[in-house]
This record gives sequence, C-alpha cells and structure tokens, in this order.
Amino acid sequence: MRFGVLGTGVVGQSIAGRLVELGHETRMGSRQAGNEKAVAWAAEAGEGASEGSFADAAGFGEVVVNATAGGASLEALEAAGAENLAGKVLIDVANTLDFSQGMPPRLSVANDDSLGEQIQRAFPEAKVVKALNTVNANVMVDPSVVPGEHDIFLSGNDEEAKGQVAELLQSFGWPADRILDLGDITAARGQELYVTLWLRLMGVAGSATFNIHLVAG
Repeated sequence: MRFGVLGTGVVGQSIAGRLVELGHETRMGSRQAGNEKAVAWAAEAGEGASEGSFADAAGFGEVVVNATAGGASLEALEAAGAENLAGKVLIDVANTLDFSQGMPPRLSVANDDSLGEQIQRAFPEAKVVKALNTVNANVMVDPSVVPGEHDIFLSGNDEEAKGQVAELLQSFGWPADRILDLGDITAARGQELYVTLWLRLMGVAGSATFNIHLVAG
C-alpha cells in the first residue's frame, strides 16, 4: 500500500520508517520538496521511501498520516490539498500542545472541540481517524517496548476506515483486543485531553516509554 506521511519530526519519521519496514511505499511530506530532514530520512530508509511537498505526499498516499505539529496541522493539510485527501483514510496523530506559557503545555483546542473534529469539518470528504496520539513515538510503532498488556485508542465517523486503521495498528504489533474504539470523532476530545495527564505520568515514570491499560471490574 502507498502511504503519505505529513511531518518530518520524530513522530513522522518513526511512523514512516515503520511503514517502509513493513513493505509499504511511503512518501514523507513537508512544506517544500527537498526538505533536509525528509531527504535524509528517505536516503536512510531506502527502497520504498521518498519525499516531497505536503501535496506530493498526500496525492501519493492511498492512506495519509497527519504527523505535523498540532498547531500547524490545518495549515499543513490545506497545503496538502482537499482534492488529495478526498475519499482517503486520514490518520490524525497530532496534539495541539501550546508551550507559549511554559511547562507543562496547555492545549490550544480542548473541552468542546478537538483537532480531530476540526480536521474532519475542514475536510469533510476525508475519513478522519484519531489514533496513536496517546503514546510516545517509539511505542506507537512497537508496543512491545512496554512490557505487559496496554491499550491504544481510536475514534472516527467511518467504521470501515476505523477497521482499516485497526488492521494497520495490528501490523505495528498492537493486539486486536487492546485497540479500543471510543466511538465517533467527538471522542478525539478525550484522546487529546489525555495528553495533559500523559505529560504528568511521564514525570512519574521518569521515561516516555510507558502506557496505560484499562481494567474493568
């Protein structure tokens, strides 16, 4: 399958690299083709890896991953082009962390809205699925780095799209019964708000390589 991954940071590189390892053709997108980090990633990742602009990557991918900084995601997706996102599964991994008032960061979108919902409204013909934003990049692509059972969440309006994302997560190593479907895209509010707790938990754990597990009585 062909994937377009928007974003050249640690998350984008981790997801794009894992996709290439799994045999998927993957194009990393940035504001302009020839981005230094994207070029270096494509050279290191090898066969099946390429780079281009946001529009290049979105047009190339049968599935598109938004791994841009949350505060810039809508602008990046506009540059990617609505026509390149229409009808496609769009996996939103971003969080709207605002560091303008120091640490810990606040969320620039919260409570009665979410970035996932904003993206779905802005690109109604895309099939937005919120996923992977509640764990560190290394855990996203290899859950075995955290011992024991632990959970990942997804939400979205399109059941078929969520099923496709769940299959992708299983290929990353997430057990099917540990992929928890929270419902429609409004559930992205909870997924994004959780990140404020995640930051506190990281301080307690002394590491970003951790996760949580739901235990019901």
